Amino acid sequence: MSKKVKSIPKFKSEAEERRFWETHDSTEYFDSGKMVRVRFPNLKPSTQSISLRLPLSLLEAIRIEANKRDVPYQSLIKVWLAERLKQQTSAEGY
Repeated sequence: MSKKVKSIPKFKSEAEERRFWETHDSTEYFDSGKMVRVRFPNLKPSTQSISLRLPLSLLEAIRIEANKRDVPYQSLIKVWLAERLKQQTSAEGY
């Protein structure tokens, strides 16, 4: 059963719209039963460089595993971190 949704007002500017959504619950304006998943295949995710200090033995072990898989070690670290975060959030029910 679809719920009654409020109509979204017309905004004069992006700033006005931003203020509106900062103070209103978007679930009152959209029917979640009608939502569809979308993909943006050409959208490049933003990245940020970080500095991470690792014990040399750990870094060497990661490089060895990356070489076995024929991938850059930084890419392997990103994959492992993403997999672990997905496991963690799934276990916690997020």
